[in-house]
Amino acid sequence: MEPCSCYQVDARSTYVLSNLAEVVERVLSGLPTKTLLRAACVCRLWNVCARRILKTQRSITWISSAGPSPSDGYSLVRVVAQELEAIHILPQTFLYIVDAGTFSGHGGNRGQKKARKKNGAETAATLEKLLPAQCHVVGIATPGIIVTPMGSRCNHPQEIEDGEAGLALLFPKIDGVNIQTFHFFKDTRSKVPNENQLTEADLKSKADLRIVLMFGYNTWKEGAARFLHQVINRLNEKSIIIAGGQVEHLASYTSERNTHGSDPFGIVGLAISGAQVQGATVLLGLDVYDQSTAEGAMQRLKAANIPEHNTFGFMFACVGRGYQYYKSKRNVEADAFRKFFPTVPLFGFFGNGEIGCDRIVTGNFTLRECNDVKDDLLHSYTTVMTLIHFGPAK
Repeated sequence: MEPCSCYQVDARSTYVLSNLAEVVERVLSGLPTKTLLRAACVCRLWNVCARRILKTQRSITWISSAGPSPSDGYSLVRVVAQELEAIHILPQTFLYIVDAGTFSGHGGNRGQKKARKKNGAETAATLEKLLPAQCHVVGIATPGIIVTPMGSRCNHPQEIEDGEAGLALLFPKIDGVNIQTFHFFKDTRSKVPNENQLTEADLKSKADLRIVLMFGYNTWKEGAARFLHQVINRLNEKSIIIAGGQVEHLASYTSERNTHGSDPFGIVGLAISGAQVQGATVLLGLDVYDQSTAEGAMQRLKAANIPEHNTFGFMFACVGRGYQYYKSKRNVEADAFRKFFPTVPLFGFFGNGEIGCDRIVTGNFTLRECNDVKDDLLHSYTTVMTLIHFGPAK
């Protein structure tokens, strides 16, 4: 008696999916990363194919939210939980920025502030639990957010100065690029980081260090400004782009969980190394005061000739700028950026001080203009616009 045809089909399918790597890889390649990792547990062949697929998925991804969540909890957490089910990368570094007003409830009476701040810590822990165990997380809370809505690199960036908003950048392992998180804090037991600590954080003695994104937190405390100066001055080299700002407080840093006792001040950030990395920054000062002068600053950034594919923009602006600075006209600087960089997504925040200067590191990784005097990197009432190119897209 002949076996039924459905049995023959099932047997053939089982053989193909258990033995033919090229077929398995084609089938698995359409799966989002979380599902792909579950499929990798089926058998050795599927595991090998899944790992090979992950090596090809090297695109930086971002997640954004604006407006309050329709349910309880912070909106960015809800959106991250949804989007992680659909993304096609395995994040190794996760940088998120949230608005301080709703994330940790600064303002109100003292009792409310304490309760809301506890809720902010719980929200940060919930967010971290959504991510792979090996993922390094840096989270900061700021007075306002600059974000390109997710979906397309061409979406129009928004300056969100009020209300609930958040963004997250997900960096996978990128061939030829190393992204190292760092954290230096100051309390009664610690001092300014020494050379060994800077080296361990990939901030010293690394020939291909290109970009340092740096965020000072709790900088309103006594001694914080001096600490920030001491760290920045030791990194202020012409061949390195340094950009960032002073934020309200630290929301997450996964390698250290509540080990500092009282709330210290300090610096967190990302050190980005790699021979293929390029970058540029321009400083928008008080001479930039309307749409025309903002576009002039973007022309300077455009003249750096940074490749725009696989490139991301960062905007670190003073809370004193924005729509009040531009006579109630909103989104002036983000609009100027989009005019000259229509396919480069823009991210950042409004903060309490800016870090950066006019500095360009291009193909041969030297400045267009160079002198022996160190640049002043700490500012107020300014905006630092930054481009980071991560090399050829894979």
